[in-house]
Amino acid sequence: MNDSAMNKPQKTGLARIKAATGYSIKGLKAAWINEAAFRQEAIAMLLMTPLAFWVGQSGLERAVLIAVCFLVILMELVNSAIEAVVDRISDERHPLSGQAKDMGSAAVFLSLILVAITWGFIFIDNFA
Repeated sequence: MNDSAMNKPQKTGLARIKAATGYSIKGLKAAWINEAAFRQEAIAMLLMTPLAFWVGQSGLERAVLIAVCFLVILMELVNSAIEAVVDRISDERHPLSGQAKDMGSAAVFLSLILVAITWGFIFIDNFA
């Protein structure tokens, strides 16, 4: 395979932005269709976002409450991408494959803990 076959065509300006947006939308659709955890976390984020406007007392607090919810979605997308690549490479069980999947899962888990801590502290500060 030559170098030109390995490289994507180079788009610039608005064409690149349009193409990148299309790839992102495809990724979100794939996650929604194929990943139950992504759907659950996305629905939770949609429910928690308006709640952030009640729990947060300032713009900064509201932004942080919403940002940590987005972080969970971001980590789930990365975890799903890792799992897809590992599964694509081989269906053979290998310690490194398991390790990669476990690390992706750990990233999601830690982001969920961050949500609980952040929401907990802000809630306690504002309502206790």
